[in-house]
Order: sequence, then C-alpha cells, then structure tokens
Amino acid sequence: MYVKTSVKKSIGYLNIDRPESLNAMNEEVLDEFISKINDLTSEPTIRVIIISGSGDKAFIAGADIKLMQQMDSKKALSFAEKGHRLTKLIESSKKPIIAAINGYAFGGGTEIALACHLRLASEDAIFAQPEVKIGLVPGWGGTQRLPNIVGKGIASEMILTGGNVSAERAFEIGLVNKVVKKDNLISECEMVAKLIISNSPNAIAESISLINVSSNEPTDAGLKIEAKKFSELFDSDETFEGLSAFIEKRPPKY
Repeated sequence: MYVKTSVKKSIGYLNIDRPESLNAMNEEVLDEFISKINDLTSEPTIRVIIISGSGDKAFIAGADIKLMQQMDSKKALSFAEKGHRLTKLIESSKKPIIAAINGYAFGGGTEIALACHLRLASEDAIFAQPEVKIGLVPGWGGTQRLPNIVGKGIASEMILTGGNVSAERAFEIGLVNKVVKKDNLISECEMVAKLIISNSPNAIAESISLINVSSNEPTDAGLKIEAKKFSELFDSDETFEGLSAFIEKRPPKY
C-alpha cells in the first residue's frame, strides 16, 4: 500500500508513501490514490483534506519514467485519462483539499498540486513541468490548469523551457499560496484547515463549485450561476445560523 490515510479533528490526511522512488506515480499508486480520495471526500466527519508526500526529498516527482518508457500510445492514453480522473476528483471535491508540498513537485506532481484548492510549499519545494525534455507534453492537466493559475505567459515559460521554479518564485507568480519552513509545513496546513472548518460547510462547498465555474464558463454565465447559488443559500439552516450568530455577536454553530 503506497497511499496512507488518517483522520484527526475533521481533517483528512492523505500521504503518498513511496519515498524510495520520490513518490513517483505508477498505475498502482494512481489506483490507490483515486480510491483513497473517494473515501476521504465521502467521509461525513471530514471537512478538509491535506495531501503530502513521504520523505524529505519529494512531494510527488511526477510519473514513473521507467513505466512510461514501456508504453505505447494506447497505454499512454489510458494513463493520461487516469491522471485526469484523479485531478478532476481533487478539483471538484466539495471539501477543500490542501497540497502540502515539500521537495520535488515535477510533472504530475505539479499537476496534482494545481488541482488542489490551496497550495502551501516548504522553502525547499521545487516545481517543474519538464515533459518537453523527454519529448512529451504535460499529460495530467498542466496545459489547462497552469495558465488559469499563473497566466498564459508564465505557464508558457514553465512548459516550453521545462525549467525549475523555486518555492520563492512559485509564491511570486501565484503558483502557491504560502511558503513556510519545512518543519512547519503540515502544522501550517492545519492552521489553514482550521480556519476553513470554522466556516459554513454548505457555503464552502458552493464557493468551490463557483470558483471552478469561473474557469469553464463566460463571466456573464458565471454571474448568473453565482446569483442563483447565493439566493438558494438563504433557505438553508446554516445561513440562518450564520446571520443570527453575526447579529448576536457569537460564534456560529455549524
């Protein structure tokens, strides 16, 4: 088993435990990853999920190159589609998913991080989309999600040069939300998770959905969907509690 999970105080933890291979993704790890994400997102006691990689060297160092060397186009398509299935599960989760990124996040590692709702990086984190160096293009959503997050120009630079991006530079371009000391990475993610948990679960879920709409719909269409979701929440118990708590100057009970 290469993917380990645990739950503590409404936070789900998912750890890729293949440090001898820099937590690289093969078919077995991908299948486990997909299964475990489904388990965590369907667990009602979990409000936020944190994804991390084992060891000191890597978050996820991309796909297993030895495996890829043996692929033909049919197998490669299946592998890419499985990666898309994973990243879509992460991106569409109604529970926020935070990437805790230490060390290498190359290729698929960057792409998995891109699918997460928030990204915190340790000072030694290094990002890259180096696929062009081995005659490929990003296969798990890098060409689609990276421009949405850092802009077309920066995304083009990363993808076309295949060069490394330091944690500091990643913060400057908006690739990560925060850079923290390596020893504090998980605790910093937990602090963010606790802030999220203090808010309305329904409002969090709908906000994620609406943010995703912004990447797929024209602005006018997105605004209509936003207005509809905004108004619908007025019929929910959570919204009534939130408004009442604010007026009564007390913490809400969600």
